Amino acid sequence: MKHIKIKKYITTVVASAFLVSCTNVLEENPRAIFTPDYFSTQEGVMGGITSMYGHLRYMYGNGYFLNTGQIATDESTWGQNSDGNVKNLDFSGVGTINPDTSNTGIVWNNTFPNINTASGVIENATKIGTISTGLIAEARFFRAFDYFLLVQTFGGVPLDLGAGELKFNSSTVRTSVRNTVPEVYSKAIFPDLIQAVNDLPVAGRVTGGVTKTVARLYLAKAYLTFGWWLENPNSIPTYPASSRTDLDGHNAAWYFQQAYDIAAAAIDDPGSFGLVPSFYDVSVATKDRNKEMLLYADHTQSSAIYNGGDLSYSGGGFSTDYFAGWFEQFNYTGVRSSTSSSEWKSVSSVQREAEQHLGRPWTMLAPPIEVFKNTFADKVNDSRYDGTFTTVYRGNWAKAGIAQSVLYNANYLPVANGEAILTFLDDDTAGIDYSNSAFNSSIGAGVLPGRADYVVEPSVFSRICYPGVWKLGPYRTDNGTGLGSPNGSSTRPFPVAKFSELYFIAAEAAVKGAMVQGGKSARDLINVIRARAGKWTFNNNGNVVKVQDNSAAMMAATPAVITIDYILAERSREYFGEGYRWYDLARTQKWIQYANSFTIAGATNPNDWKDHTVKTFTRTITTANYLRPIPVSQLNALEMSAEEKAVYQNPGY
Repeated sequence: MKHIKIKKYITTVVASAFLVSCTNVLEENPRAIFTPDYFSTQEGVMGGITSMYGHLRYMYGNGYFLNTGQIATDESTWGQNSDGNVKNLDFSGVGTINPDTSNTGIVWNNTFPNINTASGVIENATKIGTISTGLIAEARFFRAFDYFLLVQTFGGVPLDLGAGELKFNSSTVRTSVRNTVPEVYSKAIFPDLIQAVNDLPVAGRVTGGVTKTVARLYLAKAYLTFGWWLENPNSIPTYPASSRTDLDGHNAAWYFQQAYDIAAAAIDDPGSFGLVPSFYDVSVATKDRNKEMLLYADHTQSSAIYNGGDLSYSGGGFSTDYFAGWFEQFNYTGVRSSTSSSEWKSVSSVQREAEQHLGRPWTMLAPPIEVFKNTFADKVNDSRYDGTFTTVYRGNWAKAGIAQSVLYNANYLPVANGEAILTFLDDDTAGIDYSNSAFNSSIGAGVLPGRADYVVEPSVFSRICYPGVWKLGPYRTDNGTGLGSPNGSSTRPFPVAKFSELYFIAAEAAVKGAMVQGGKSARDLINVIRARAGKWTFNNNGNVVKVQDNSAAMMAATPAVITIDYILAERSREYFGEGYRWYDLARTQKWIQYANSFTIAGATNPNDWKDHTVKTFTRTITTANYLRPIPVSQLNALEMSAEEKAVYQNPGY
């Protein structure tokens, strides 16, 4: 399978766009560069604000950015076709984390230009005098958003980009000094988010625009994360070195209480946001941009320029392409059926299609077996397994122009278009024949007597063959009766923040000791999420309407005492595969505990479909790895001695 190196075409500042005031959606017009003179105009300020939404696409939806939040966690390891960029972050003996090639530069290289743009907007908008406080608050939100992402990833980072702390820099500066973690929070993140909460509207200025609710979510999450940092229960080192004290004199308990109170306030005063009726409704593409989506990196299928990524086929994998869904999809195109009922005459029965269950398969990330046996143990009451994975791959050969109305599959039984060709079973099942002595599944799947579909049980899910992540799959309205453009960038919005996370933030703060409000204990909050997970509106993999309410059973199964471990398990069920996991485990300092070992099949020969050997793998993760390496490209651009660069870099790299 062809893999394309990620490419970036970006100047020292983010490409700009401007807002047309007579519409309620963002209109983007490419501009080569922002200049100080341009920023001093109302058009320039508006263009700078619009570009901040565009900069999300360089990270969210980018498969390599997704990798940094997934790989080396209990949710993901490397897949059959992983390249060094992916493997180097797995810590499982197949590569070494490298400041040159380990994807962490995606965060550094895309946040600082936007931070500088935000500072330019804030300074110039104030001078112009006709720019509303709400518009300035959007810039404050994004500056805080980027600094929060940076401080979680790298530790302390520079607040001065060359013109003073949090000042717009228009000169070429080749020196840099890193601030400490408390300085980044107290000087940048908290003040900007507090102001954003005060000044942002309840309803977005434009479709997908930031609001008071999303600012509250990030302020609550920043308070929660800094509370953990102050407490430091597992003695994780920080860098640059600093004491675990708050510049404003508060302790960890104060921050946990603030996180709880702000999240609870957002739940009580949601504006137009809230939970959608079922977990399926959160992610099904036909209901994208729903009221649960607080922030997303948007795309469109109407124009490659405005989409920010390829619409048809150019190899893909470029900076703003939405290709994250390719990373967690196995190569289902290897599935074969027969045109004959008596001898094997191979034909491709599951074709590559621009459809949410399918899409382009890169097989870069694979879930360990524990995901299916432990994380998603309840597949009956809880709808989140069915609403997360593709477990049934159905025939679609007619869309590829193959004339036969019927093909022959397992046991030489007939299958029609739309019927199951391959099924990943919910549980291990006795009697599966994986020998394929009479039939040829071509992907190492097995057969059960009387079943026309090939089957694979959880105990042999491998780096090659596993349920793909349905949530991030593509969707197009221009496929017609064919397969569409499955090799093109996805045109769906990529979710960045969801209303549901407010419940998790408040619950986590409550577990950490925050005083709770009536009806909002940690268990109450988690049970809101679990009750929704028990409400089925559609059987995704059965492809049939299913109206069933298992919420009572889900809530009854919730333990009386909620722990951080239970919240992390629930977060994995809710946000599996979306890039949350590494940040969740790093915040709670559970990464080494959760990710140090896992099991997966196909271990002895990753190119052998029939290899069902299950092996336990271990990872060597140190406490220094809780901070990612600063990219070498940044260090090489600095006018510093080798010794100074070594001090600038995070320890261990």
